Amino acid sequence: MGKGFRPALFLFAAVMLSGSAVRAEEVFVAAAHSMKEVVDELSAGYEKSHPGVKIVRNYGASGALAKQVEAGAPAYIFLSASVDWVERLKKLRLVEADSVTVIASNALVFVGREGVKAAGMNDLPALSRIAIGSPKSVPAGEYASQAMASAKIAKKMAKKLVLARDVREALLYAERGEVDGAFVYRTDAKRSKSVKVLFEVPQELYDKVAYPVALTAAGAKKPAARAFFDLFRSAAPKPVLKRMGFTLP
Repeated sequence: MGKGFRPALFLFAAVMLSGSAVRAEEVFVAAAHSMKEVVDELSAGYEKSHPGVKIVRNYGASGALAKQVEAGAPAYIFLSASVDWVERLKKLRLVEADSVTVIASNALVFVGREGVKAAGMNDLPALSRIAIGSPKSVPAGEYASQAMASAKIAKKMAKKLVLARDVREALLYAERGEVDGAFVYRTDAKRSKSVKVLFEVPQELYDKVAYPVALTAAGAKKPAARAFFDLFRSAAPKPVLKRMGFTLP
């Protein structure tokens, strides 16, 4: 009779284990694509030390992610490549105002494959096609537009620009040779084996690239989200950010 109950006991155990997995609390993070490797590494470490928590990551252009938050998409933590998009959400009361913290900065560079000749902004009008993130939603594209306007070459570049959905797509166009070059962040260029930095864009030509992280209004109601958010404001991300090529504030 005892043997007859074993399958039922095993089934009960399997259901309990399955239920435990389902009950793992999800923390939704929306982060700029240029922060992907940093967030991936921090998430992996956190999940390992907090087995009851699952970090669900959504990467993309900061503007596109902000609009998703506005539309009600699940996002407990928002990590942007531009202060402007966080400010927009703050005005709409979709992020906790006192949670906003700048955790890193970056630099804009121009990259291209071997043989592309461009040593500065004034050399760009001689090129045929240049990739930038769409300025309306991609901060890297907005910074690039600012730099071209400041260098007084914007009109000459208007018909040469290939707009990308985010900074990583702009980099991909350059890696494939589909464009002569692309405006990307220094950290993105550092990971590429197909292109090289042709020049760093002078900082005086564009606004400083800052990465603010914020707890959303929805995330503020979730203890697990608050706990993971606190990790970003601690010393833990600093060595990761530094290794990835970001500048600490």
